[in-house]
Amino acid sequence: MLFCDYSRSRVSAAAGSRRGHIVVKIQLLLLDDHTLFRAMLSRLLDTESDFRVVAHCSSSQEALEALDGNHLDLVLLDYDLGNRQNGFQFMRKAREAGYSGRIFIVTAGMNDADYVRALGLGVCGIFLKHSSPELLVEAIHKVMAGETWIDPRCVQGLVKAVENEGRQARKNQLSERERDVLKGVFAGSSNKEIAAHLNISEASVKSALQQLFVKTGVRTRSQLVRIALEEYGAAWGLRP
Repeated sequence: MLFCDYSRSRVSAAAGSRRGHIVVKIQLLLLDDHTLFRAMLSRLLDTESDFRVVAHCSSSQEALEALDGNHLDLVLLDYDLGNRQNGFQFMRKAREAGYSGRIFIVTAGMNDADYVRALGLGVCGIFLKHSSPELLVEAIHKVMAGETWIDPRCVQGLVKAVENEGRQARKNQLSERERDVLKGVFAGSSNKEIAAHLNISEASVKSALQQLFVKTGVRTRSQLVRIALEEYGAAWGLRP
């Protein structure tokens, strides 16, 4: 997983600070293109005894410059950074630059597929901006202790997106018989000719064709050829 390495000694030291020992503050960077929100969040976090906001930035470039030469434990990252920039682009560049700390998305909202993608890229959590400041402080402490924080309002979207991906994956898979029948369709063979070539019954050919129609959402052989090549050719490894 990306962006999830964190020294246990620093976590222990931060916890120890609340017991009266030496304070080792969690070093934070804020990346959000909304100046007012960023400034308010920075002031809020600076009131916490074990937080230190090292920088708050409005663009990926500013944040990458702040990463260079600074030890940072956690980046609070807005997904939509304006000017056609998004958090995923920053994450890729930060990784290339060698950043190995945690990334915590703080966002007004993302689409369901992006929630799944964010977790796949290794973010340690997703927090929605309209939640309370106190909850954000709690969430930061939890992710810095090694937990993953997912806003409950994101869960339904995550489940839906995962289910959709599963359906698409099944749709992108062909059985050996479906593949053989499709090759026969590409060759312009009739059902009878395909059956004879594969040494199966015409009913089996029709059944395989019906499955192909369902997977591609078409009703005719000509539509099947076009859609299979245009939309599924790469995934199915097909050549007419």
